[in-house]
Amino acid sequence: MTESPIRTRSGEQREAEADESTTSDERTRCPECGGRLTSDAEHGETVCEECGLVVEEDEIDRGPEWRAFDSAEKNEKSRVGAPTTKMMHDQGLSTNIGWQDKDAYGKALSSRQRQKMQRLRTWNERFRTRDSKERNLKQALGEIDRMASALGLPENVRETASVIYRRALDENLLPGRSIEGVATASLYAAARQAGTPRSLDELAAVSRVEKDEIARTYRYVIRELGLEIQPADPVSYVPRFASDLDLSEETERTARRLLETAKEEGVHSGKSPVGLAAAAVYAAALLTNEKVTQNEVSEVANISEVTIRNRYHELLEAEEGTPA
Repeated sequence: MTESPIRTRSGEQREAEADESTTSDERTRCPECGGRLTSDAEHGETVCEECGLVVEEDEIDRGPEWRAFDSAEKNEKSRVGAPTTKMMHDQGLSTNIGWQDKDAYGKALSSRQRQKMQRLRTWNERFRTRDSKERNLKQALGEIDRMASALGLPENVRETASVIYRRALDENLLPGRSIEGVATASLYAAARQAGTPRSLDELAAVSRVEKDEIARTYRYVIRELGLEIQPADPVSYVPRFASDLDLSEETERTARRLLETAKEEGVHSGKSPVGLAAAAVYAAALLTNEKVTQNEVSEVANISEVTIRNRYHELLEAEEGTPA
């Protein structure tokens, strides 16, 4: 008498499981041809891959109800916090307390509330940098961001420089070297990796360390971290020099052609890529009848006029097909 309900219930369970598996299989198979069903999120439909039958339509779109046509508009409409970034020592996961002493309605805080908020900011800063490693990262990443802004380097270069510096810190490469020196070397390496190089003179102009220390630290960092960085290509400097001098696209193309010819003739070997690029821009401006002086090119490229004159003659001789 007591076994019958148990057998009945287990039988019902088996039937329910069989029905559920059948229903699940039906959901993933086309009712017409038995093909596999896929969801088209863009049109809100479930479609058979084989015969194209629309099984379901007007499905719920769980994405945002707004549209964005560029990255700036997308970031402006997004309702979530800022993305994580390697450019901050805590990767942007901590909380920042704003410096404006105003409440949610824009009204000024009372003196007592201002004192309270100042204490909260102080403790927040202390909690954000709990040990020496985080304080080191905070200082170094701030330096990288400052120098990159001064040099006009894009966001991806700053991210790469931050990753290189973190690796150097993890590999214990900093003892005996300054934080600013390793940060500058990381930025120099990242700029060359990204194909937007800056010369050592340009780095030294915005850094707090000397040019020799930057070069020495750079060689040490890439050797210890095993970074594969190709020699700087003179062509990569041309667009920036041409833009700063307000030269035409024809002049820029001519400068590129001069450098390609010089490379084929072997003129570029053992010479500074910055000097070659500056000389190519100057020579191209003369060939296209654009008015630019050696002094103007020298100031933009941060290279001497003597170097420009020497390389300029070599480039023109290579273009004419005569040995330098």
